[in-house]
Amino acid sequence: MRLLHTMIRVGDLERSIAFYTEALGMKLLRRQDYPEGRFTLAFVGYGDEATDAVIELTHNWDTASYELGAGFGHIAIAAADIAAACDRVREHGGRVTREPGPMKHGSTVIAFVKDPDGYTIEFIERK
Repeated sequence: MRLLHTMIRVGDLERSIAFYTEALGMKLLRRQDYPEGRFTLAFVGYGDEATDAVIELTHNWDTASYELGAGFGHIAIAAADIAAACDRVREHGGRVTREPGPMKHGSTVIAFVKDPDGYTIEFIERK
């Protein structure tokens, strides 16, 4: 078994695709409209779905926003240069909610940002 994808619901699919591809450097891997169900699925990631876990962005056409809930934590992404990754997020209208620095009770350098729908993304520095 292996992890295939994580699905998150988004209010504005074009805005979300732009954020994940432009601010985070992922690729749009595939996109499919389901008119009878009134939703669209878009898959984004850093590698091919055959070998890498990806993110499924689900857009229900009749829903503009969602409550994020208390159970979801964050998506984690490895970054060689967290400061540059945070700058890129800012350049694309994202929010940095925790500046780069060592994690509490440890030495790993991390930062947190929010995507356009408010989902939390953690950058973990990996040289």
